[in-house]
Amino acid sequence: MKITIIYDNTIWNKKLTPDWGFSCLVDAHGTKILFDTGAKENILFDNMKKLNIEPSEIDLVFISHGHWDHTGGLLAFLNKNQVKVYIPDSCDVGVDTAVKVSDALEISKNIYSTGNIENIEQSLVVREGTDVAVIAGCSHPGVEKILEKASQFGTVKTLIGGLHGFNNFKIVADLQNICPTHCTQNIQKIKALYPDKYIEGGAGKVINI
Repeated sequence: MKITIIYDNTIWNKKLTPDWGFSCLVDAHGTKILFDTGAKENILFDNMKKLNIEPSEIDLVFISHGHWDHTGGLLAFLNKNQVKVYIPDSCDVGVDTAVKVSDALEISKNIYSTGNIENIEQSLVVREGTDVAVIAGCSHPGVEKILEKASQFGTVKTLIGGLHGFNNFKIVADLQNICPTHCTQNIQKIKALYPDKYIEGGAGKVINI
């Protein structure tokens, strides 16, 4: 599995543009998933171009929740490639190709949605053997609830994405990898506690798991 961060508040690749929001490309099991679409379409497409990511190569879009900084580039992207969009059923972003998600759902082989947790947000889960990686948008329902939902698909070993005010640090002690991005308030604390697990984020970062 390869995850490329396209859109983030910080940059890993200095050729890219940072901005408040999040998007990444998840390439796993022969499926390319655009996870969220950032806030501004021009930054999304410019960063994609510099990362050699073609919109036409994307197989589907996964929207974690309906906030502007995760859906800003969606309609413009669909004008380029009208793929299915898996979106929480509480999200009012109207697109013709929307698949509204309520409960946990298999999207593709070994790729799942946690379901719409607390009617707020869904996270993406990718399984490799008995281990799973979780990609979260903002973790509004809480990291603990997201990990609990994801664990139905296997043992959670990797967590990537926005974690907001997450501070129950002991619950990620058994993870192998943690990459806090976007809205995470305690990035430096996570890095200090778990230097061997911590992965630096930022637009342009490529994570191979």
